[in-house]
Amino acid sequence: MHCGRFLNAPLTRRQLLQRSAGGFGALALAGLHADAARAEQSSSSRSHFAPKARNVIFLYMDGGPSQVDTFDPKPRLQAEHGQPFKMRMEPTQFNDNGLTLGSPWKFAKHGQCGMDVSELFPHVARCVDEMALIRSMTSEFSEHTSANYFLHTGAGIQGRPSAGAWTIYGLGSESQNLPGFVVLNGGLIPSGGIDNFGNGYLPASSQASILRPRGEAIANVASREQVAAQIDAKLNLRRRLDGFVAERFAHADPIESAIANYELAFRMQAAVPELTDLSSETAATKKLYGLDAEFEPTRTFAAECLLARRLVERGVRFVELTCPAAAGIDRWDQHSKLTPGHRDNARAVDQPIAALLIDLKARGLLDETVVWWSGEFGRTPFAQGSDGRDHNPFGFSCWLAGGGVRGGTIYGSTDEYGYKAVEDRVEMHDLHATLLHLLGIDHERLTYRFSGRDMRLTDIAGRVVQGILA
Repeated sequence: MHCGRFLNAPLTRRQLLQRSAGGFGALALAGLHADAARAEQSSSSRSHFAPKARNVIFLYMDGGPSQVDTFDPKPRLQAEHGQPFKMRMEPTQFNDNGLTLGSPWKFAKHGQCGMDVSELFPHVARCVDEMALIRSMTSEFSEHTSANYFLHTGAGIQGRPSAGAWTIYGLGSESQNLPGFVVLNGGLIPSGGIDNFGNGYLPASSQASILRPRGEAIANVASREQVAAQIDAKLNLRRRLDGFVAERFAHADPIESAIANYELAFRMQAAVPELTDLSSETAATKKLYGLDAEFEPTRTFAAECLLARRLVERGVRFVELTCPAAAGIDRWDQHSKLTPGHRDNARAVDQPIAALLIDLKARGLLDETVVWWSGEFGRTPFAQGSDGRDHNPFGFSCWLAGGGVRGGTIYGSTDEYGYKAVEDRVEMHDLHATLLHLLGIDHERLTYRFSGRDMRLTDIAGRVVQGILA
C-alpha cells in the first residue's frame, strides 16, 4: 500500500471514498465531509484492539527535571554529598563536573503504595496511587534539541511526525469543531521549535494547533463579519475556489489539508471562545487548579490544565502542555542555582497537575485519558560547578496515570547514585509503543509509506512496557 495506516487492514470507508470520489477535500466541498468523519470517529472503529484509553494529556517538563530531586531518592547520594563522585563520569554537555551532589529536598512515602516523592511535589504526592512511575527511562541524546525531537517524534532529527500527529493519523479525532491535536503554549516552546509538534511526512491535517491558555487563545478566531449572510457568502465562495484548485491538482494532500483546516477554522470561531470561557466552572474547581494562586506561573499552568480537561471532554485526542514562562523563572534546566530553579518550576506545576488528576477522576475521565509526565532527559547526580546539575540521558524518571495504567506502580530502577538505569531499562521507543498500546494501536502496524519504506513512530524498535499496565 502507498499509505499503509494499518498493514494488511481492509479499506476503511474514508479510504474507499478517497479512491472513488476524489478525496477528502472533495468530500468536504460536497458537504459530505462531516458525515464521513463521524463514521470514523469512534476509536474502536480504527484501533487494532480494544483501547484502554481514548485521549492523551502530555505534561511536558521542558529542560529535564532531576530524577534524584523529584521521584528517585538515593540515600548513598546524600551520604556522600560533597565527596568525589565514585562512578566513572560519562561526557556531559559542558564537562564542568564537580563533586557528588545530594538532593536539597527530603523524600517521604505517600499513598497506599508507599511511593517516595520529594517535598517539591506535595500536591502530586497525594495522587501517587493513580500513577505508574518509571525510574529507568533513558534517552539517546544529551542535548536539548535532539533530545526533544527524540521525546516527541522518536527520532533525534528535525522533520519527523510527533507522537500526537501519529495518534491523529491512526485514530482521527472525536471532535468536529476543534483540532484533534492541541498544544497549550504556556510561554516556553521547546528547544527545536514547533517541529516538535509537527506532522512531518504525515498528512498536514495531523499536525498540532497551538493555543494560548490565557487571553485570546488563537489569533483572528473571532469573525469580523457581523451578518450571517456575509459569512455564508464568503464561505461558499472559498469552497468553490478550493474545489477548483483541488480538482486541478488531483487532490494533493497539502491542498486537501488546507481545505479541511479552513473548514475547521470556521467551526472553531464558535468552539474556541466557548472552550476558553471558564465562567461555567465552579469557584471550587478554579481554586482546586490554582487559578487564584499568588505565583503567576502557577496561574498560567492552572489554566493549561483546566483547558486540557475541557479539551478531552470535547473529544480532542491529544493535548500537550508546555511549561509557563515568567520573569525570573526558566525551564527545568538548572546548570546552576538548582534549589531556586527546581523549586519555582515545581511550584508552578504541582498544584495544577494534582488538580487535573483529581478532576479527571471525579468526572470519570481518568479511566479513558492517559496523563503523561516527562522531560527530555534527567540530570546528573554530581554537580555542575557547585550548585547545578548537567544533562543526564542514562537514567531518569517519568510517570503515566489514567486509562489502562496500573496505579501505584514503580517500574525499573537506577544505580545507587541515580545515574544510570540498571533494572528494567526503558527506551523512548518503548514508551511510545506503550502509549499507542493504551490507545488500542499496535505500534508495529501503524505505518506510513515514505522514502521507500514503511515508517513508524517507533522506527524498528520498541516494546510495550507490560509491567505498568493494569
